[in-house]
Amino acid sequence: METVNTDQGHDDADGQQWRVQFDADVVFANGGGLQTQGFRLDVPVPDLGDDDIAQLFVRHLGLLMVDTVRISGRRSLREPHKGGRGTGGAASQPTGNRTVDLSHPIRHGMVTYPGLPTPEISDHLSREASRDHYAPGTEFHIGRISMVANTGTYLDSPFHRFGDGPDLAGLPLGGLVDLDGLVVRALGAQDRAVDRNVLLPLQVTGRAVLIHTGWDWHWGTDRYGSGGHPFLTAQGAAWLAEQRPALVGIDSVNIDDTEDPTRPAHTTLLAAGIPVVEHLSGLQQLPADGFRFHAAPPAVEGMGTFPVRAYAVLRAN
Repeated sequence: METVNTDQGHDDADGQQWRVQFDADVVFANGGGLQTQGFRLDVPVPDLGDDDIAQLFVRHLGLLMVDTVRISGRRSLREPHKGGRGTGGAASQPTGNRTVDLSHPIRHGMVTYPGLPTPEISDHLSREASRDHYAPGTEFHIGRISMVANTGTYLDSPFHRFGDGPDLAGLPLGGLVDLDGLVVRALGAQDRAVDRNVLLPLQVTGRAVLIHTGWDWHWGTDRYGSGGHPFLTAQGAAWLAEQRPALVGIDSVNIDDTEDPTRPAHTTLLAAGIPVVEHLSGLQQLPADGFRFHAAPPAVEGMGTFPVRAYAVLRAN
């Protein structure tokens, strides 16, 4: 399978150009997959790693909702470049960091968790009314929002579970921003429980551990909060508490099984001082690691939970 000539290639030090031939097995986060055999792609150097080749492959085809790409049967070829979308040295030349939004926007009347009041967004001072206060041609808007703290994508501090735990204002900012991120892929498992066995191979200490279940696909539908959602088991939470990650997040409606009123994951993690971020979105856009995670709420005293603008920063290659 050949690429289409859309970009000018890059020569290596001896004036040669390189392409790589490989087989690819793609798994999509929303189901299904794609297999190719003998795919050829322009590369800037012959010794790129499989992860770099996978990234160029995804860019070249413009694939979305990609969960994993497995490269096999690769070999480098001294061939003139054919060109291709996103293959002109992108894996080796810095293009600037990329920011990935991992939050659900907050909208008037939206449902985050069944049974909780929905946010009410209105004007405190409309633009029209403001004209009476300022010079001609000058106007402002001041909005008003009424909502419960558990709205949208939000962070739980220990105070959410324990009255003597740190509240939002008591959390150290350094434990919420610029964290080394790690994505735990838990997609497509027949068992909706994310147990310690999924976590055991991972180095989680001091990192933001983000559990990718794909449940955010149901956001805005009745199914999102109707039960049957993925969750972290008590054993998984206990193992994480022992390993001391900086933060644990999930893209499901709750990090606990909502059928268990003891809420063991919340209890164990928050008792260990590990904040929890729920209702994340778009984790399929992130690599397994190699990114920085940010999720800082306002420093509100006397509150344990508040929405965050969670996001990741992917470093330039």
